[in-house]
Amino acid sequence: MSSSNSNLSRRQALTAIGGASLSLGALKAGAQTAETTATAPPTTITSPPRSFAPGAPPNVYFWDPDVIAADDSFWGVMQPNAPIQRLWTGALWAEGPAWNAQGRYLVWSDIPNNRQMRWLEEDGHVSEFRDPSNNSNGNSFDFQGRQLSCEHLTRRLVRYELDGSVTILADNFEGKRFNSPNDVVAHPDGSYWFTDPPYGGQLYEGAPDAAGGPSNPDGLFNNRLGQPPEIGEAVREMETATYRVDSDGNITRVAGEADAPDPNGLCFSPDYKTLYIASTGKGPGDTGPGGQGNVFAFDVGDDNTLSNGRVFTDCMVDDIKCGPDGLRTDVAGNLWVSSNAGRNVGYSGVTVWNPEGALMGRIRIPEICGNICFGGPKRNRLFMAASQSIYSVYVGTQGSAPS
Repeated sequence: MSSSNSNLSRRQALTAIGGASLSLGALKAGAQTAETTATAPPTTITSPPRSFAPGAPPNVYFWDPDVIAADDSFWGVMQPNAPIQRLWTGALWAEGPAWNAQGRYLVWSDIPNNRQMRWLEEDGHVSEFRDPSNNSNGNSFDFQGRQLSCEHLTRRLVRYELDGSVTILADNFEGKRFNSPNDVVAHPDGSYWFTDPPYGGQLYEGAPDAAGGPSNPDGLFNNRLGQPPEIGEAVREMETATYRVDSDGNITRVAGEADAPDPNGLCFSPDYKTLYIASTGKGPGDTGPGGQGNVFAFDVGDDNTLSNGRVFTDCMVDDIKCGPDGLRTDVAGNLWVSSNAGRNVGYSGVTVWNPEGALMGRIRIPEICGNICFGGPKRNRLFMAASQSIYSVYVGTQGSAPS
């Protein structure tokens, strides 16, 4: 297990096929459409300097110096004398953390390495959990303890059953393949809700389209290299959108590109009457409007239809765009949002917003944060999948649902 304190590089920017130059954020969940022009990132070093490594000296502060309040209400959801810890490092791009309550372990995706990893709470042991993972991104657990995974490579949503078998829950809508399912949450009624942006249609995190497709229009990429043969003919066929899979297998598009373009992370409020969707930036071959790095909120009707879509937060903090990716709510209805602030690394981590959309505070970590979940036996530990590493901090509240 590496605990190096060397500078951790953020994801490299990629160039979109089709003549559009895409920033880091446009190709990945959690990014933004407008990169900062800053020539040098602000420091994330506290005074005195600290280390996040597992064997680092203790944090001598009563409040962790990287827990930063915008409002005094923030102290009510954070835990004094609880340090931010880096549990592990060694991924190329860590995503989709999910907590298994019965097994007391954390699972997450290392997308470019095409694997899922697992951290055991009992001794901190980390090992490969699934290899290959079909470039899985978002993961979660449903109310029966079954793991759900969004697969970039195969453009589908799957469920790992309790007997070890795998069920394909959704791989097409009205006869057309999905783009690259990104994140998924379970509803108590047995349905699963997931987002479908285009970020997996690239070499690094999945596979480009076959020649002529939106992310490979000139056929310069050989999308068959290193892939199973069935991947070879896949091309992007649909707009970006958010979907629901009912317990009977019926699939409904609940929010289209006009409602929440380039949807990424999503979660429900504790009472399941509000759905939050992070809207990020354009991905490979994306010709739609593109997200602006906002979080949308929708009212959820008794029939599971969405209405009253509105911008919940633009994720601006101190005039810095803290691009949203993964979302979770706590039991009080506060929204916890992973932050990708681009070159403004001092604003990457997690932002926390009250149910009215006001900023409560943020958690600063030295890497871009892609996704988050609550876990631990009491569900009072926040896990953060951040670029190459996994971080955690105990908080003063609980997550609102299995994650």
